[in-house]
Amino acid sequence: MENNRINRREFIQISVVAGTGLALGVQVVPAWLAAEDKAAVFAPSQWLRIDRQGLVTVTVHRTELGQGPRTALPQIVAEELEADWQMIRIVQADADAKYGSMTTGGSTSIRQNWMPLRKAGAAAREMLITAAAQVWGVDRATCKAEKGAVVHVPTGRRLPYGELVEAAAKVPVPENPPLKDPKDFHLVGTAPPRIDLPDKVNGKAVFGFDTRVPGMLVAAIARCPVFGGKAKSFDAGKATAVPGVKQVVPISTGVAVLADSAWAAFQGRDALAVTWDEGPDANLDSAGIRAMFVEKSKGAAEAFRRDGDAAKALAEAVKKLEAVYEVPFVAHAPMEPQNCVAAVRPDGCEIWAPSQTPQWARRTAAQILGLPEEKVTVHVTLVGGGFGRRLMDDYVREAVEVSKAVGKPVQVVWSREDDMRHDFYRPASYHCVQAGLDAEGKLTAWSHRVVAPSITIQLFGPEARGDEPIDAVDGAADLAYQVPNILVDYAMANTAVPIGWWRSVYNSQNPFVNESFLDEIAHAAGKDPLEFRRQLLPPDSRLRGVLELAAAKAGWGSPLPKGKGRGIAAHSCFGSWVADVAEVAVDAGGRVRVERVVCAIDCGQAVNPSIIASQLDGAVAFALTAALKSEITIEKGRAKQTDFVGFPLLRLDEMPAVEVHIVPSREAPGGVGEPGVPPVAPAVANAVFAATGKRVRRMPIRPSDLLG
Repeated sequence: MENNRINRREFIQISVVAGTGLALGVQVVPAWLAAEDKAAVFAPSQWLRIDRQGLVTVTVHRTELGQGPRTALPQIVAEELEADWQMIRIVQADADAKYGSMTTGGSTSIRQNWMPLRKAGAAAREMLITAAAQVWGVDRATCKAEKGAVVHVPTGRRLPYGELVEAAAKVPVPENPPLKDPKDFHLVGTAPPRIDLPDKVNGKAVFGFDTRVPGMLVAAIARCPVFGGKAKSFDAGKATAVPGVKQVVPISTGVAVLADSAWAAFQGRDALAVTWDEGPDANLDSAGIRAMFVEKSKGAAEAFRRDGDAAKALAEAVKKLEAVYEVPFVAHAPMEPQNCVAAVRPDGCEIWAPSQTPQWARRTAAQILGLPEEKVTVHVTLVGGGFGRRLMDDYVREAVEVSKAVGKPVQVVWSREDDMRHDFYRPASYHCVQAGLDAEGKLTAWSHRVVAPSITIQLFGPEARGDEPIDAVDGAADLAYQVPNILVDYAMANTAVPIGWWRSVYNSQNPFVNESFLDEIAHAAGKDPLEFRRQLLPPDSRLRGVLELAAAKAGWGSPLPKGKGRGIAAHSCFGSWVADVAEVAVDAGGRVRVERVVCAIDCGQAVNPSIIASQLDGAVAFALTAALKSEITIEKGRAKQTDFVGFPLLRLDEMPAVEVHIVPSREAPGGVGEPGVPPVAPAVANAVFAATGKRVRRMPIRPSDLLG
């Protein structure tokens, strides 16, 4: 372009996108400007670039779900780079293989990228130091990086990074740059304000639902309410008569009603006359599913852990305990229902999605359209709650199919009812546990049979498992306590109910069984539940460490008023160790109120303690909703609950006081988002027993279970 002037088309493109806030997360610039920018920056890797003004732009390739990667990941880079935090900016990465895995799940954002991002920052730092030494003509060893500049130590001369851009770009990128000693960290381990918060407070933040592109239509999908059902026929006449409705088209998941607004689209969908083929599962219900679980629990099972001889030890035990625990299906229920914008063109496709798996979304779109992946661009927006739901690609698939059918950009929007009826739920499960004690009250035998659907097998088939243990025994087969005889086996019980990954996955339910039953065993042995656990763990156990820390901070053993109780639980998953002590009050009607939760976490090196504390606060709220309030029941092949009346969430006035204590550590970072969930429910259940003498063996906790 002559004179580097933007033409009208380019101006409109930039103005429209910036006006809707999309420029926050996506670089939308004309080709000539991108080329000029490239020549004026130092970009030693895909993770960062520095411009002539010294601004450091860090590319964030994980999705911001509220858990903080847009702050914590740049902290890692900035620490090794010795950057001035005030000069850090971020850009959200589009889906691309060059970033490695972009999947935001499994609490992997920090622990998978800790070393790659440290090396990226360190490599850039070393190149800048070399460039400065060359500019000054001095020994490189006399130079150091410090707060966004290179300093010549003997003379005190400083060269800001921005002035070294061109020189540093000529320095070879070191393959193994020296990393800082953790004792010298000054940014990692601190809590600078979160980069994403100001725009969330002032309303500028762009979530999936906020996305707007020129010429966009809005689509609402009529889907069969029965799992596995499909549209047999439909009459579009009444739908197209609704003002604003433009078109009605069938897609793989149902019938799409397109309009010029979401309101018109939903009104048109309500008017649409559809005849459904409900399929073979129209009579499926929760009672039938439970009966199947019970039957499966009595049959064959595959062993996934066999230490010693549990059957023999149980037969020889002086005291034997048995119990059955049950966990229901649970919805994800994010505040922002599913949505996606797709703009399909003959030569490509552009997508805006609140996705936890943008690379999967890209592959899905490419397969639907018969295009190479490089012809599909996926922009990742902010997400109003994910919890694993947005690991799936169904809402992206719908948007691409509808846009392809109508030849225009389309935003597919889901209602709350859509989101609740068509979730991929946390699996229900049924657990048979047994334990044996000797004459001294020592635990000699542990048996745990898990009966549940398998997410991996249901979604991807038996071949997807490969040589790995089945996912449904996660958190059960890896029992941390030292028991001489352990048997953990599994009976698969798949159903037509769609299931998926829910925050901490099977670790959200198997530890509820482990830690609740362990409390039962401790009381049967006449021992304090904390001391009983300590005796089953070696002195250097990190699980024992968090148990002792949580107990000390909670005042374990101190008296509580009548009607109140204190319970403890701990678990390790996703690379971290967490223990909770819950204090509850139970009224005369059996209603449980959780008043206080004390959390202790050993997650290795803490990158941002404030984010860790926020994550554990959120984990408590999320886990308490499942433990106290919500479940999905099945009637006539469909989810009975369709909104927050039937599926209530924990309210603000029901939130307990939460205290978070972080174990100081220089070990590699572990996960945080998911490890906080597992101990909550059993800690509460154990506290309920301490308050009432009644055992809780199913979720959610019902007042009727505590009366009589």
